[in-house]
Amino acid sequence: MSLTPTTLTPTKADRFSFGLWTIGWQARDQFGDASRAPLDPIEAVHQLNELGAYGITFHDDDLVPFGASTTDRDKQLARFRQALDETGLIVPMVTTNLFTHPVFKDGGFTSNDRSIRRYAIRKVLRNIELAAELGARTFVLWGGREGSEYDTAKDVRAALDRYREAMNLLTQFVTDRGYDLRFALEPKPNEPRGDILLPTVGSALAFISSLDQPELVGVNPEVGHEQMAGLNFVHSVAQALWHGKLFHIDLNGQRSIKFDQDLVFGHGDLLNAFGLVDLLEFGGAPTSEDPSDSGAGSPAYTGPRHFDYKPSRTEDYDGVWDSVRANMRSYLILKERAAAFRSDPEVRQALAHAKVNELSRPTLDEGEGYPELLADASSFEEFDAGAAGERGYGFVRLNQLALEHLTGAR
Repeated sequence: MSLTPTTLTPTKADRFSFGLWTIGWQARDQFGDASRAPLDPIEAVHQLNELGAYGITFHDDDLVPFGASTTDRDKQLARFRQALDETGLIVPMVTTNLFTHPVFKDGGFTSNDRSIRRYAIRKVLRNIELAAELGARTFVLWGGREGSEYDTAKDVRAALDRYREAMNLLTQFVTDRGYDLRFALEPKPNEPRGDILLPTVGSALAFISSLDQPELVGVNPEVGHEQMAGLNFVHSVAQALWHGKLFHIDLNGQRSIKFDQDLVFGHGDLLNAFGLVDLLEFGGAPTSEDPSDSGAGSPAYTGPRHFDYKPSRTEDYDGVWDSVRANMRSYLILKERAAAFRSDPEVRQALAHAKVNELSRPTLDEGEGYPELLADASSFEEFDAGAAGERGYGFVRLNQLALEHLTGAR
């Protein structure tokens, strides 16, 4: 399948969205001052619209500076709404900053200081109302300061009680107000805290099951957050999908276990990015060797493809907008490459040889339980484990085919 300018031109139907904190990042880090001037959110809306994005997201403090007066807040929100109206850009997701201001240095929902916990919840409630006004459908919560550096400094069980207390209040709030809004927890193992609570998708899913209204809470996994802990992001996303909890997703690039790099999507672990796009766009494995059969064929995920990255500190604003284009183009290239991979007859044969499709078949026949399994001599007494153990699956060949499609060699 050849790549064409048309197929690589993003449109609003692709559901690409960007965080205001990403393109507006001034590139200040622990070792250097800002290398870019502030970006006006209104300019961000217009530029993203011109480049083919469909949505923009923000923390409250990205749009209105922390501590701004009510008058200044209202003026800035009016400008922002006008820009949205002019462009047709939407706000699919909103989040709250509970990590930048020194007041949150020990967390928001789980701070040891009770008064700070109450302040944090009030800040979120105010932003939920704004999210509802703007038509956002998802409210993301990243607990970057919810954690500790010292095991003696935090009673983790009590902290999880407070986390749950906050989430139960927030879900009750949106229920009572009738807001069509769901929450998505964003896991991360560390940075800025030494250890962050709910560090992985799996731990977040376990926590969600303890809530009063778990149906209103899912996850917002991020590529770099899982990969910086040495985890497989495709597996994490697949598990979230399996639970019906992939409410939002953050796309970026990460190169191995180190600090959270926030690279352009595809500029890190490229094979894993290929597998991710294949999963999001096409769902399960193709079900036959017939290339005319598109397999699962339907998107496993229908929400925004949200890019949460940081344009390199080396770039000026021309480079920032180049990086916006790069994120979307990388995704579309991978989508095309995944479609070509799936339609290749040799790939279908390799999938069949590897028995990838057979995994979808239940191990037990309909109506069969352990009595029937115990009575089936072919499953154990007559089973030739030696012959089965000698058989290869051909996974290396299958992965090579994926690499060749990814690189355009096929």
